[in-house]
Amino acid sequence: MDGEIDPEDVQALLETPQPPRIVDIRSKAAFTREHIPGSDNIPFATLPQQIEQLRDADRIVTVCPHGKASIQAARLIKSYEGTTNARVESMRGGLSAWPGELEPTVEQAVEDGPESPF
Repeated sequence: MDGEIDPEDVQALLETPQPPRIVDIRSKAAFTREHIPGSDNIPFATLPQQIEQLRDADRIVTVCPHGKASIQAARLIKSYEGTTNARVESMRGGLSAWPGELEPTVEQAVEDGPESPF
């Protein structure tokens, strides 16, 4: 792991031509409710089986609710031979510290449907 990164710095990096890969390690249900736009959901429990998906990433930022479990996820990702050259960081303070907007998964928004007129 290459340390922690402040949420404001992550937000700024997302606006660059080569943004980092944001890995949200919460459950699918929590991710569906809301997440950082453009982030990927790889729940912590399935990370060892899905870590191969991160092989080509140059920079990875892990995210969890409060920035604790994401440290462990960043360490695990950094130890994988396919990501040893990537910069891997945990977002300090987690989603509770995120300064930007969070969005629901499109499927969730559609599933909720339009507001009833009754």
